[in-house]
Amino acid sequence: MKKSLVPILVIVGIIVIFGLMLMGSYNGFVNAEEDVDQSYAQIENQLQRRLDLIPNLVKTVQGYAAHEKEVIQSISDARARLAGAKTPQEEATANADLSNSLSRLLVVVENYPNLKADAQFTRLMDELAGTENRLSVARRDYNNQVMVYNKRVKQFPGAIVASMTGFDKKEYFKADPKAQQAPQVDFGGNGK
Repeated sequence: MKKSLVPILVIVGIIVIFGLMLMGSYNGFVNAEEDVDQSYAQIENQLQRRLDLIPNLVKTVQGYAAHEKEVIQSISDARARLAGAKTPQEEATANADLSNSLSRLLVVVENYPNLKADAQFTRLMDELAGTENRLSVARRDYNNQVMVYNKRVKQFPGAIVASMTGFDKKEYFKADPKAQQAPQVDFGGNGK
């Protein structure tokens, strides 16, 4: 009877080993996905900080440059699109639009020396610059985590485990192609 138990024990041993490998791979995916989610939360944290700074910046500029309504409205619209974005790609596009609008605002500010000397404006611009730097680091960290995760999803045997357990490839936080173009600013005397 002992000879008949050997094949059964070998089969049970193989199943146990395979189960442990599957469990380890699954847990690795869970950890990698949590790393991606945590990195994405840092992007959202910095985007929120940026969104919180912008109304104060706009109010300060409005006090000096009330007739620059188009630029101020474009910032408000872009801010609203960013606040309503749901996916990394939507956030990247809205972020690019907001950056473009803020660039236009900075060009407008050049026409108002008193505004550039305003202590509140200077403080807000410093905070915004710091936030932009932290946002850049957060995007880089997120994309690095996505790269690690996506490699696990694509490589063997992870691809098999990922397809069996529902782990899908993640989106990178990509810059919108429009972000590569400098904003167009009209200094013509059209009453704006």
